[in-house]
Amino acid sequence: MRRSKQGYKSVLTVIFSIISVIYVMPIVLVIINSFKKKSKISLDPFGLPTGKAFNGWANYINGIEKIEFFKYFGYSLFITVGSVLAILILCSMCGWYVTRVQTKITKIMKYSFIFSMVVPFQMVMFTLAKTADTLHLNTPWGIIIIYLGFGAGMAVFMFSNFAQSMPIEIEEAACIDGCNPIQMYFKVILPIMKSTIVSVGILEIMWVWNDYLLPYLVLDIKKYKTIPIVIQYLKGGFGTVDMGAIMACIVLAILPVIIIYVFCQKYIIEGVVAGAVKG
Repeated sequence: MRRSKQGYKSVLTVIFSIISVIYVMPIVLVIINSFKKKSKISLDPFGLPTGKAFNGWANYINGIEKIEFFKYFGYSLFITVGSVLAILILCSMCGWYVTRVQTKITKIMKYSFIFSMVVPFQMVMFTLAKTADTLHLNTPWGIIIIYLGFGAGMAVFMFSNFAQSMPIEIEEAACIDGCNPIQMYFKVILPIMKSTIVSVGILEIMWVWNDYLLPYLVLDIKKYKTIPIVIQYLKGGFGTVDMGAIMACIVLAILPVIIIYVFCQKYIIEGVVAGAVKG
């Protein structure tokens, strides 16, 4: 029995190792090709950047200069930080409220948030684009409100389910000590929700930062562009594409998310389990 179990675990290890390599390979290829001359990328995309194929940092410098990378990096950073902060603060408040205040209205609110998770974006994208243009939400400030609406479903679901597992005695003790609801949220509830806040924050950061379709439909792209949008402008005349510069800009674009994910990945499982299983 022990040998069969060990053999089973070894097979699973091999299978999941292969799957991991398959998932990592696209990122490795992008990094490798970002250091190669664009003519060599098409001829040998899987080859290492050695010898005449090596282009040093030229692709990075070229890409940054061509698309004003850091200007649009700032727009992406502003939209991501603003959207994620709004989602975390407002949705955690809402999740706590609909859990503790048991009325018909709060139940309808909770199920409405859950229902919004199953509505495909494609069903509402054209109406959304028209509405955003009419209400002048086609700016980096306005799109934060739209991201809040789309991100609220999952966030409220996770926060409300986690709030169900929180002992109400802690809140009762805070009330006895003289805490009002705002003080209770920031001094008691927010620290307890730390793992769920971090996990939701990471998931929302990866979504907002890498999103292409929503900013493309909503933003006035003559004035404002995010990194995923501006990278496509690395094209020359007659459909020619500077693959080296594109690969370099993709590496720069995914680097912040990878760094955040590596340092905070342990909180993702904790938060997802706490927000989806407890209660």
